[in-house]
Amino acid sequence: MENELHTALIQTELVWEDPQSNRSMLEDKLKTLGSKVDLIILPEMFTTGFSMNPATCFETMDGESLKWLKQMASKLNAAICGSLIIKESGRFYNRFVFVDPDGSVTHYDKRHTFTLAGEDKAYSPGNQKVILSYMGWKICPLICYDLRFPVWSRNTEDYDLLIYVANWPDKRVLAWDTLLRARAIENLVYTIGVNRVGHDGEQIDYSGHSAVYDPLGNLLSFSEKDEILLTTLTKSAILKYRNQLRFLQDRDQFTVK
Repeated sequence: MENELHTALIQTELVWEDPQSNRSMLEDKLKTLGSKVDLIILPEMFTTGFSMNPATCFETMDGESLKWLKQMASKLNAAICGSLIIKESGRFYNRFVFVDPDGSVTHYDKRHTFTLAGEDKAYSPGNQKVILSYMGWKICPLICYDLRFPVWSRNTEDYDLLIYVANWPDKRVLAWDTLLRARAIENLVYTIGVNRVGHDGEQIDYSGHSAVYDPLGNLLSFSEKDEILLTTLTKSAILKYRNQLRFLQDRDQFTVK
């Protein structure tokens, strides 16, 4: 079991509905990583921005972006993750993909599609919570609007790290800040939120606020600009807080259908 996990949060502008340009831009950014990184986290829909035009932007699980992610993971000897538009069995999904350095892929389909933007009409929702393992860490991957629904992230699996990738607009960024900290505190986990900056093809503005919170809700990293945030997480801190506080032992029991 590894004690430390070195993370890189890629907060960036995105080229609207242009996967090739976004892959090229992100690859240039990844070339600047100078220190040891174990896990690289990209924003939601990192190949297109938050597009409601899946028929013109989709890829498949053997498409160019998955090939690129595998190349980057192997080259950098780090896991890399983020969400993109995937078509599978005739349906479109906002899919979080997590690619290990050995090329293996784990995925999670966004459960809570954002009705305010019509995401529920363009994409099929996922129905399965995913807990993945990497370097001895148990990780729960979620996407943007999922942040508003604490039951879905409730830590009944004793996971260690909660990740949200997002295109969360500036006009509601207070909710983003508040809920990220709340998810960390209530679940006694490190919580990472990776948002984007700039504006998209729908002229929606994004102010970033990508952040890392520790299990007590203390802010470890934060940014409002186009940059890479490097943060080291320590597994022993989670165990220390859980042994001292034991709040998770008092949690309510329930089943999500």
